[in-house]
Amino acid sequence: MSDQILYINDQISIPLSELHFQFVPSGGPGGQHANRSATQVELHFDVAGSPALSEAQREQVMAALGSRLDGQGGLRLVSGASRSQARNRQEVTDRFRVLLAQALRPRKRRRRTHIPRRERERRLADKRHRGEKKQRRRPPWPKE
Repeated sequence: MSDQILYINDQISIPLSELHFQFVPSGGPGGQHANRSATQVELHFDVAGSPALSEAQREQVMAALGSRLDGQGGLRLVSGASRSQARNRQEVTDRFRVLLAQALRPRKRRRRTHIPRRERERRLADKRHRGEKKQRRRPPWPKE
C-alpha cells in the first residue's frame, strides 16, 4: 500500500483521502487500556460520490454491496479485533480492498442448459413410480 493511494486491482486505485477513518473505544475485555484508548477503527467510504470509480463501476459496486450500503450509498467497515489501532486500521483497509475487488470482479454469464427429452421423461416416470409405491402403502378404504 502506498502512502497516498490504495490499489484495488489493475484498473482501480482509490486515493486514501477518499477513505475516512474514525477511531472509537473498543468494547470487550482489556481493562484500563480498553477504557482509555480508541483502538477500534471505522472506515467510511462514499461509493455513490467517489470520483475514483467510473459510473459503470459505481453501479456494479452498489449492486454487489447493496445490503452493506447505507441510504446515501456509503460503506462502513469496523475492526476492533486487535488492541493496536494501527493493526485494526490495516485490517479494515485490507478487508475494504478485498470487498471492493470482489464487487468489481466481472461476473460470468449463466449459460442455459438443455435437459434432454429422455432425461425429463425418466424423471417424471420415477416420480410417478414413487407416487404409486406410496399409494400402495395406504390401507384399503373401508367399504360402507
